[in-house]
Amino acid sequence: MSQVHAGFRYSEEHEWIDDQSPATVGVSQVAADALGDVVYIELPEVGAQLTAGEVCGEIESTKSVSDLYSPVTGEVVEVNDAVVADPALVNSDPYGAAWLFRVAVTSEGPLLSAEEYAAANDATVA
Repeated sequence: MSQVHAGFRYSEEHEWIDDQSPATVGVSQVAADALGDVVYIELPEVGAQLTAGEVCGEIESTKSVSDLYSPVTGEVVEVNDAVVADPALVNSDPYGAAWLFRVAVTSEGPLLSAEEYAAANDATVA
């Protein structure tokens, strides 16, 4: 069973976000488990303007290709080059080393609490 990090909020599209400033965004273990072995990640560039709920990148596994959606509106201020170089980090550490990008948030899209997201995705909160 997939785990959900208790300290984060989640989009219905399986991205997580913390409450820091700038906010860090990643994909949940639920998504990582569903994708299987992640082999490629395309992230937005630093300076890109993101809109909550819109596509901002791509994640590819041995099973499928999925869009990444921004959970917030704002400007990308940093990207995680380590996860681009080693996409398998998404499978091994989705809530840590595999963070994707950081955003200076101007507004949020609809987000779920860890408990709401876990209940909707048959996962446990850790």
